[in-house]
Amino acid sequence: MRPFPWSEAMRFGLGVLRLPPRDFWAMTPRELAAAWGAIMGDRAGPLGRNELERLMETFPDGR
Repeated sequence: MRPFPWSEAMRFGLGVLRLPPRDFWAMTPRELAAAWGAIMGDRAGPLGRNELERLMETFPDGR
C-alpha cells in the first residue's frame, strides 16, 4: 500500500494555497481535495474500471 502523499499535499496547501500551517493541518483530506479541484480543475467523468481497481488495491479498506 502506498502511503498518503504528504509532501505533495503540504506543497499544495502551504505553497500553492499559501495556507498558514495551522489552517493546513486543520483541513480534512476532502477539503484539501476540493481546494485542489477548484485550483487545478476537477476530474471529468467517473473513474474507469482500471483506475478504480488500482485505487482499491493501493488504498484497501480494512482487511
